[in-house]
Amino acid sequence: MGDIDPEQGETLDSEGRRPKRGANRPNENERNGCCDFHETISKWMLPEDAREVYLEKANCRPPPIFIILISIAELSVFIYYAVWKPHKQWVTLDESIWKSPLTYDPKKREEAWRFFSYMFVHAGVEHIVGNLIMQLLLGIPLELVHKGFEVGMVYMAGVLAGSLASSIFDPLSVLVGASGGVYALMGGYFMNAVVNFREMIPLLGVFRILLIVLIVGTDFGFAFYRRFISHEGGLQVSFVAHFGGIVAGMTIGYVFFSAYNEKLLKDPRFWICIVGFIVFLIFAVFFNIFISPAS
Repeated sequence: MGDIDPEQGETLDSEGRRPKRGANRPNENERNGCCDFHETISKWMLPEDAREVYLEKANCRPPPIFIILISIAELSVFIYYAVWKPHKQWVTLDESIWKSPLTYDPKKREEAWRFFSYMFVHAGVEHIVGNLIMQLLLGIPLELVHKGFEVGMVYMAGVLAGSLASSIFDPLSVLVGASGGVYALMGGYFMNAVVNFREMIPLLGVFRILLIVLIVGTDFGFAFYRRFISHEGGLQVSFVAHFGGIVAGMTIGYVFFSAYNEKLLKDPRFWICIVGFIVFLIFAVFFNIFISPAS
């Protein structure tokens, strides 16, 4: 039985030393309802000085509610257009989604909600399934640590960056899908994998980076196909939202997902990203009002 430190109220070990911080971590994880694999994952994925804070934060209180709710909402909208507004086939939905009040249409840019709501509309089964799988696989583990507000901010920043980038660089094309938000999560995850590469198991680090590159390359291939070859409903579907989302993830997402040891408001990188995003937003609004050829 250890002694009690009268100043700190801590139990000392047999040699009179305080136990290391986090020594009872397995019990803490059990109380938080988290799985023990977090500790193993932290050794694979994080620099050593960030692991302890990660393990303290990696719990299910609150549960990963944002990414689950947003996925349910996107799936519900897809089912609505696929079932209640039946089409010839589910693989590629046709005309009604392009007329949806949720779809981003450059001719209706004054309906500002479309810059966000397009994420709920998907062009087919492969589109919705791909996005849901990626955002659940990435979003749930991220939200267990960073919680719904931070993951939600990164996701929505990617969605908005995607539609704004599309309105500037591909101004005559319509836009559907949650790829901007998904790519924001991937961009933040990718930057962490690159920056922390030397701290991880080398083979795992290479695997993570190659996997992201493979997924991004494959998805961009489908996006280019939809944009330049298959014009569903006679409309051109933009792929630029992918670029906007991944840039948002590699900047804002990276800052949010790497801030283990300090508050975001005290991190100068956070303010640099926020100022940069605001400047981009102001320019995009100016472009859409005064310059856009879609006017």
